Amino acid sequence: MPDAPVCKEIDLRGQICPSTLLTALRETNTNKTELRAGELRLVILTDNRNSTTHISESISAMGYRVEVLKEQEYYRITIDRIF
Repeated sequence: MPDAPVCKEIDLRGQICPSTLLTALRETNTNKTELRAGELRLVILTDNRNSTTHISESISAMGYRVEVLKEQEYYRITIDRIF
């Protein structure tokens, strides 16, 4: 059974788009080899609702699986390998 992916958390709370989107894109591109291999999972924390839409649409268009969960005072965006 393969090992569980390493989880890299990026806390962008307090920031707004386009800064949050640019950071998410940079992190996804920087870590694309590990993401595609299923070795890494990116978790982005944001308290900006607009960022959830922009990040999920852009990263999904790159072929990654994106999940957005609403926590109590912020959103958790998980980016996983391409399926």
